Amino acid sequence: MPQPQYDVVIIGAGHNGLACACYLARAGLRVRVLERRAVVGGAAVTEEFHPGFRNSVAAYTVSLLNPKVIRDLRLAEHGLRIVERPYANFLPLDGGRHLKIGGGLQATQAELARFSARDAERLPAYWAMLERVADVLRELVLECPPNVGGGWTDLLRAVNVGRLARRLDMEARRDLLELFTGSASAFLDGWFEGEGVKAAFGFDAVVGNYASPHHPGTAYVLLHHCFGEVNGRKGAWGHAIGGMGAITQAMAAEARRLGVQIDCRAAVSRVTVRDGCAAGVVLASGEEIAAARVVSNLNPKLLYLDLVEESALPPEFLARMRRWKCGSGTFRMNVALSALPRFASLPEPGPHHSTGIIMAPSLGYMDRAYLDARAEGMARAPIVEMLIPSTLDDSLAPPGSHVASLFCQHFDPDADWATRKDEAIARIFEVVEGHAPGFKASVIAHSALSPADLEEKFGLVGGDIFHGALSLDQLYSARPMLGYADYRAPIGKLYTCGSGTHPGGGVTGAPGHNCARELLRDLGKRI
Repeated sequence: MPQPQYDVVIIGAGHNGLACACYLARAGLRVRVLERRAVVGGAAVTEEFHPGFRNSVAAYTVSLLNPKVIRDLRLAEHGLRIVERPYANFLPLDGGRHLKIGGGLQATQAELARFSARDAERLPAYWAMLERVADVLRELVLECPPNVGGGWTDLLRAVNVGRLARRLDMEARRDLLELFTGSASAFLDGWFEGEGVKAAFGFDAVVGNYASPHHPGTAYVLLHHCFGEVNGRKGAWGHAIGGMGAITQAMAAEARRLGVQIDCRAAVSRVTVRDGCAAGVVLASGEEIAAARVVSNLNPKLLYLDLVEESALPPEFLARMRRWKCGSGTFRMNVALSALPRFASLPEPGPHHSTGIIMAPSLGYMDRAYLDARAEGMARAPIVEMLIPSTLDDSLAPPGSHVASLFCQHFDPDADWATRKDEAIARIFEVVEGHAPGFKASVIAHSALSPADLEEKFGLVGGDIFHGALSLDQLYSARPMLGYADYRAPIGKLYTCGSGTHPGGGVTGAPGHNCARELLRDLGKRI
């Protein structure tokens, strides 16, 4: 039996794998990270898609990256700089109107008052309610969920959750229950009457979520996008100068500084299991790497169904893992532009070009996009969020030109994307052209990733940006499964650190942090 060459081998150099590696190496462990692709970063990478034009390829905006991870991994010292959007969102609406969200409470109230005095009056209470509930989530993000059926440690974790919940008054607890179980549309209908404001807030409920805003559970996805911050300002969104790859390049720099060995073009084909414990990995090349422990940054389905022998896993675990829900209905594009889009409702250049531009004017529009995708494979009029990061970051495009990120929904993960990709691109461009006449004429080049492309390129099963749906049955102590929420697999010395664990998807670094803490705890060490 080969002796362990490393204390830990990590499968996948996405941001959580890199974060986990840094924490383990900082504790003195010998760590090696193995990445299938030619570049580190997973779905948080920046690439040139046309000569002179670079942009974030998959993940495209910053908010959820945990401030403790930023500090601990010295990301700013490695060159990471995040700039905040001037305000949160700009929505072109029907009839030549528009709505801007952000820029402070008074500015947003003034915007809402143009449509509904009642909505403007309700806004402060709505934001205060969300902030109270989001604060509870922030405190749980870096905590290990209690394992149902666990021992004293898990009982103490459950008591801690109860302590946090008791800090909320009864009305806030009711809000928490509604947000975790209800639909985004029902939740927002209870607060607002204007279609525009409900669309602005409801968009967060369908981001990466293959669902209608009328579906139960979508209110939680809305909340999931609210517990981030940028440079200390809660709830803000921003842009990493140099694109999302700047985050993972900074993480990789810190990992190497700490002595981590990172190998690209090193695809893992199998996790070696001996005597019920992980003992290393086998690469696609046939090379076997022995390790005392193995950590996976992959979607749980890819780990357990592709890399581990069936005989090494409990049959009931395998049966449930085959039912792990993935698929986000996402189509991702980058576009090189000769000029800024001129929106019919606000044509001249301004701060609205540096925000999240949501082209989905109502919750009904979002519902139709979902129903179309289920019936026909893709929305007839897709939901499109556009960001133009070159307005904040001149390193991404030549002078006078721009790059636009298009995050689009809904597109059935099971559609025939080998034949329907061009049709999807045409429908997306039609939506943008409808709000910004002349957009198509300004397109120099584009890149496009269908759900199938996202799976093939980044291992996002079903194009799922969260490594598993953020539904109530796949959250917290049930992520990825009841009894295995503590980042430990059913196989000894095998751990999981990806977004398929708590707290879920988004570029947070939290699963990597939490997994490292639990592994070190097993070794009698601390982060």
